[in-house]
Amino acid sequence: MTKIKKYTDVSSLWSDYKNGLQFYILKKVKDKDISNNLSHEVLMKIYNSCCSNNEIKNIRSWMFQIAHNTTIDYLKKENKFTNEVPEIFEKDENNSYKEAEELMKPLIELLPEKYAVPLQLADIEEIKQVEVSKKLNLSLTATKSRIQRARKLLKEKIIECCNLELDKKGNLLSLEIKQSCEPLQNHLKKE
Repeated sequence: MTKIKKYTDVSSLWSDYKNGLQFYILKKVKDKDISNNLSHEVLMKIYNSCCSNNEIKNIRSWMFQIAHNTTIDYLKKENKFTNEVPEIFEKDENNSYKEAEELMKPLIELLPEKYAVPLQLADIEEIKQVEVSKKLNLSLTATKSRIQRARKLLKEKIIECCNLELDKKGNLLSLEIKQSCEPLQNHLKKE
């Protein structure tokens, strides 16, 4: 468990998680200006509770819970609250995997079609590779080759478009879309 002892601790935490928190809020409110305003509100709530002597088991989850509650409060106040929005954060849950999962389809769509389609069918729709080869009228060898190539290309796209924070074991801690990745930035604007 951790205590946030001083404002410099909050500054450091905010710089580490700011982009992820803003991305989370933007996904919910779908408006960049509102997202920025709510992000500032979240920062103020974090600052206000920084010296409360409360033990925080998982700082990242705690910060995302504040962002979540702030967003829900805003949506309720504006009568924009729907059943789709609430997500309950468990204290130790890592929501980065959920964020990454939501980005897989748009990232796959950035790949050349001859690789994107077999990957989509095999890995996302979980169709057996034998069935994928029949569906695409390809040999099984060609299908497997395209899926492997697509996975490699997808990994390159993820590295090109996202900043990933991993723990020592390689588990995803946080994910942030790079500003330079226009296709994913445009995808977020469409949502």
